[in-house]
Amino acid sequence: MNILLTGSAGFIGKNLSVWLSEKRFNVIGLDRKSGDVLFPNELLTCDLNYDVDVVIHLAGLSGVRQSFENPTDYWKENVIVSQRIFDHFRNTRILYASSSTAYEPWRNPYAMSKYSMEQIAPANSLGMRFTTVYGPGAREQMLIPKILKNNVPYINTNHSRDFIHVYDICSAIESLLRQSQISAFDEKTGVIDIGTGITHKLTDIMDHFGIITEKRIAGDTERLDNKANIDAMTSYGWEPQYELKKYIEDNRRTN
Repeated sequence: MNILLTGSAGFIGKNLSVWLSEKRFNVIGLDRKSGDVLFPNELLTCDLNYDVDVVIHLAGLSGVRQSFENPTDYWKENVIVSQRIFDHFRNTRILYASSSTAYEPWRNPYAMSKYSMEQIAPANSLGMRFTTVYGPGAREQMLIPKILKNNVPYINTNHSRDFIHVYDICSAIESLLRQSQISAFDEKTGVIDIGTGITHKLTDIMDHFGIITEKRIAGDTERLDNKANIDAMTSYGWEPQYELKKYIEDNRRTN
């Protein structure tokens, strides 16, 4: 199977490219950081003439708080770019990265951009509503990397999060790809949750690891709990394999 992977140099994209290549999928990476195409890999202008079986569209801007600083950039990179991908590959199966934030799009520009992607996506596509992803290559400003470095400046006491390891994301996407091989994918349009189905209160994580930090009550710009409903994914025989607290215990600095 030939796959075009946008955002191939990003956190999830790098891990997914290696994962799928090891599973003998032929992955063509496309990312503004990678140098795979000219000038300068901008998805709004670059050549999209690829003959592929599936497009996995991960490219875009992420981060709730940053989206308030540059809402126009989030609209351009997440919605306008996606429109170009959707239009060009209208006759090709597409898996694209959405977000659990899209359940409440009014809360922040990032959530609205992901929700808007879902509204313009063609019928042959599937939006993957990822929960909070962690693992190798995660952005340093995210909570789990901060915990691993013992550098958590504050915590929101009223937040719970469904944390999913990036390798579980990769295995979930592989499962969806294999569904497409047996034509079941055609009947599963729309969106699908990809998470663990388990949420952790952020204060419980701090208490478990003895981390003392400032405690704040978060405002209404983020979801209080982003727990995924993984019934659809488990119906494909997929289950998450990584457990958050064990990952932290295995990778956290002890000095």
